[in-house]
Amino acid sequence: MDDIHWTPTAERILRVASELFYTRGIRAVGVDTIAEEAGTTKKTLYDRFGSKDRLVAAYLEARDARWRAFLEEHLEQQGPDPEARLLAVFDATEIWQDRYAHRGCSAINAGAELVDPGHPARQLLAPQKLWLRDLLHDLAGEAGLREPEHLADQLLLVHEGALVALSVAKLDTTMDAARAAVRTLISAHRR
Repeated sequence: MDDIHWTPTAERILRVASELFYTRGIRAVGVDTIAEEAGTTKKTLYDRFGSKDRLVAAYLEARDARWRAFLEEHLEQQGPDPEARLLAVFDATEIWQDRYAHRGCSAINAGAELVDPGHPARQLLAPQKLWLRDLLHDLAGEAGLREPEHLADQLLLVHEGALVALSVAKLDTTMDAARAAVRTLISAHRR
């Protein structure tokens, strides 16, 4: 959110709100709670963010930026093999889930809570998922796999299904099953 006046107080409000939104749910957390836990006033919160809706959008943008940076760094460490990098997306997801996402994907969770299509945070959800689809498409193309767009769609579905299974079913085998599906899809798309 480019129009937010980023001060140490605004950063503290966002940090506190992000933790609360993620752990308790967006709709369950009010601005009174956020202000109190951030050690500030509701007026300051509104001065910095304008509304709870814009604070929610800032939370989702910040979390998405952290995920993208984490994933890109993880992929850089994998070396040049694009097929290995496709699988590494799922490795990175598993690491991210273990470290930062014990309640599942923040975008999926927000999508379940924010049903109004005009909500400013709702506008951020599809671009987050499309970014990952585009990354998968690029990696499939670099690997010389057939129909990289179709494969990227399939891989995105496997990825998102794995995210939901990890957060809801808590199965230890979820990411192993996802990687096996990815290997099968890669094999089916080799030239």
